[in-house]
Amino acid sequence: MTPYRLNRLFHPTSGRALDVAVDHGFFGERGFITGIENMPHVIDTLVDAGPDAIQLTIGQARLLQERPGRNKPALVLRTDVANVYGNPLDSHIFSHHVPHAIEEAVRLDAVAVCANLMHIPDRPEIREANIRSIMALRERATRFGMPLMIEPLVMQDNAKAGGGYMVDGDVDKILTLVRQAVELGADLIKADPCDDIAEYRQVIEVAGPVPVLVRGGGRVDDRTLLERTRGVLDAGARGIVYGRNVVQHENPAGITAALMAILHADASVDDALFLVHGGDR
Repeated sequence: MTPYRLNRLFHPTSGRALDVAVDHGFFGERGFITGIENMPHVIDTLVDAGPDAIQLTIGQARLLQERPGRNKPALVLRTDVANVYGNPLDSHIFSHHVPHAIEEAVRLDAVAVCANLMHIPDRPEIREANIRSIMALRERATRFGMPLMIEPLVMQDNAKAGGGYMVDGDVDKILTLVRQAVELGADLIKADPCDDIAEYRQVIEVAGPVPVLVRGGGRVDDRTLLERTRGVLDAGARGIVYGRNVVQHENPAGITAALMAILHADASVDDALFLVHGGDR
């Protein structure tokens, strides 16, 4: 992997990145598109807010990349689709990557592509499918110099957790899957936070030189989100990939400004909250 594309992802001073994920519609769940039904409006809002990157699918990437000008967020391209979030699960579950995904990413001028590595209780066939996709993507990514972001995702049993993005914050399970992503050739890791943020240094350590960006998961209150962000950055994370905590926020521009202040100016949580609420902390 050549680093040139990542120069457009990571901030030149802080070396960190905020990637706002808006690829949820790819997974075929009605609840996932709440707040992002009107994608042109969502992209307008996010471009104005100015995160470092926006994570989109092949079908939506043009809404960002057709925009003229140099000062817009970079594109991270989602490359795989699965039906693993429903409750109950379908009788047949699957995970597939998009054919020619790397060539599409080059044509779309993406800075990286993203693919899942999921551990689902009692469903090892999904992890196998993910590994097959990652190996195929890794070969083409190397050929075209496209950074590959692998997303280790340790999921709870959907029937017990209620479906959706219910992740298992057990640090030992996260460590194991993160390390497998590194061994498979990840250029970037997009990983869950663990239950005890103080333990997150172990995740950074097991990833070695591979930059770790931390997933946001489900909606939480602003202070919790910003404190978690501060904690994972202090542990050594190189950035964050947040979706619903930005696009479903009543003030997407304000929460983006707050996150960017923590990432790039090492702002305190209280100072960042001021940017969200205009003085009402």
